[in-house]
Amino acid sequence: MSYEQRARAQALRLRESGHATLLAIESSCDETAAAIVRDGRTVVSSVIASQIPLHALYGGVVPEIASRKHVESIDPVVDECLKKAGMRLEDVDAVAVTYGPGLVGALLIGVSAAKALAYAADKPLVAVNHIEGHVSANYIAHPELTPPFVCLVASGGHSHIVRVEDYGVYTLLGQTMDDAAGEAFDKAARVLGLPYPGGPLLDKLSREGNPHALALPHVQTPGRYDYSFSGLKTALINAVHKLRQNGQDVPAADIAASFQHAAVELLSDKAVLAARESGCKVMALAGGVASNSGLRNAMNDKCQRAGLRLMMPPPILCTDNAAMIGAAGFYRLMRGETAGLDLNACPSLRLV
Repeated sequence: MSYEQRARAQALRLRESGHATLLAIESSCDETAAAIVRDGRTVVSSVIASQIPLHALYGGVVPEIASRKHVESIDPVVDECLKKAGMRLEDVDAVAVTYGPGLVGALLIGVSAAKALAYAADKPLVAVNHIEGHVSANYIAHPELTPPFVCLVASGGHSHIVRVEDYGVYTLLGQTMDDAAGEAFDKAARVLGLPYPGGPLLDKLSREGNPHALALPHVQTPGRYDYSFSGLKTALINAVHKLRQNGQDVPAADIAASFQHAAVELLSDKAVLAARESGCKVMALAGGVASNSGLRNAMNDKCQRAGLRLMMPPPILCTDNAAMIGAAGFYRLMRGETAGLDLNACPSLRLV
């Protein structure tokens, strides 16, 4: 019997039992992460090795540097994760890994490691979409959460509004037509001279400024729930350049607050509208931008007024981590989905 046949047989037994403990690996960008997750809801251990100090020198993620650092970090991170859980590789039921979207070199390190571990331990391998992982972080933060619900996914590379019909089943309601929300925040931060990673620093700076100091456009899109951030970003750049060309001081806190207010209003208005018009009573947040204080406050206020129950992961589960991959992997495993040893990285993988 081949490895794939044995893996499918094991996955069937796990599906029948309804229980599984997964070792999960995430390496889609600049964090090397591993976690042990039980039944898609309980984090036994989680380890994240960040590369921020390395990439801060260059003002952004350098793919080749990220890949090399993943090679150095992946084994120690997995070892530490197992040690913290008091487990051996043989004790887990399956191995889950992010195979896209993300940086191809970075993804390949995680996929290669996961395939090797799954084969060595003779355990099923589960391929996970990184965006689905972000959505699934809510299952860890809110064990009572079950589909259907609407989720706003806002990160450095993605901005989606999806209706989660069932575990692993999604309907796309809206998406960005150009820049993602996190990308726009980072570019705005760069214009203001903030170091990498700019988004969290802009969020912090905005708390000191006047959100109405600078009038920025509320961008209209053809799609009712779609986003566009390029015009907002350009308006900010033009305003800052005009101040500098006229020899005026740039009130960084006021500009940061104004940009954040405009971006947050755009994100929250359409997300809440989509939830209301889809008939869902539960709204969830996911992705790195979901840790933004302005967005969390705005979503909380607007969901309360709309009669929606809001689910938000804590900030540590909003940024890239392996616990969310373990949660998503569990439900893929329960659907009987396993990957073979020919699994490859898919940098442009779509959720829907």
